[in-house]
Amino acid sequence: GRPRGAGVRSPWSLCPHARTAMAGILDTLVDQQISVVTNDGRLFVGVLRGFDQTSNVVLSDCQERVFDTDKGVEQVVLGLYVIRGDNIAVVGEVDEEIDSRIDLSNIRAAPLKPVVH
Repeated sequence: GRPRGAGVRSPWSLCPHARTAMAGILDTLVDQQISVVTNDGRLFVGVLRGFDQTSNVVLSDCQERVFDTDKGVEQVVLGLYVIRGDNIAVVGEVDEEIDSRIDLSNIRAAPLKPVVH
């Protein structure tokens, strides 16, 4: 098959106004914990340390949360991590207090499917 995310274009690459809006949103989230869902359906959680004009993001204390219908959510520690802007589908704020109370080992869910734009 093709590599993960290959051939998938982000809506940010299609419209310069969307890219400007995304930069404005990201600017308010610097130094906060965020979640990022990528076009290939992966979920990353980390502290936003920076971004550039193409919405590439740098996360510190990053982990990927891998969902499984049998084993619960595996948290893969990645540390400092860069996600390409054209592979980002959704960015969201994380309420750290609520997130810390969730027992991810008891959550059973199928992995997300790739995002179709």
